[in-house]
Amino acid sequence: MADDAPKKPAEPPSEAFDVVMLRGKTDDGGGTKVLRARPGRLEAGEVRPMQEGKPLGSGEIVRLEQRPDAPALYDVHVEHKLESPRASEKPAQVATKQYRESWERTFGRRATEAPN
Repeated sequence: MADDAPKKPAEPPSEAFDVVMLRGKTDDGGGTKVLRARPGRLEAGEVRPMQEGKPLGSGEIVRLEQRPDAPALYDVHVEHKLESPRASEKPAQVATKQYRESWERTFGRRATEAPN
């Protein structure tokens, strides 16, 4: 029997694809290992649920949407890109004014420093 129903034309592959395949739980059980494919890149990584009160670090906040045609694949929707916590090129300032004054009382000023 011939199928008289019109066939949908195949959709051309999108140049902006971003998909993940779930591979199993992380070693600590708190997330899921994934393989991520996007234009020009194939990456191994992990996804974890956000937890209130815990820092996010760096990376991306994503929403995964299961593909109806391939249940093992999920489309990735990037909701927000996170900057590295150490985005500054300068080191963190950890010495307070009180710390420096105590240091100077204990060890004295450097020879190159002029008094205030």
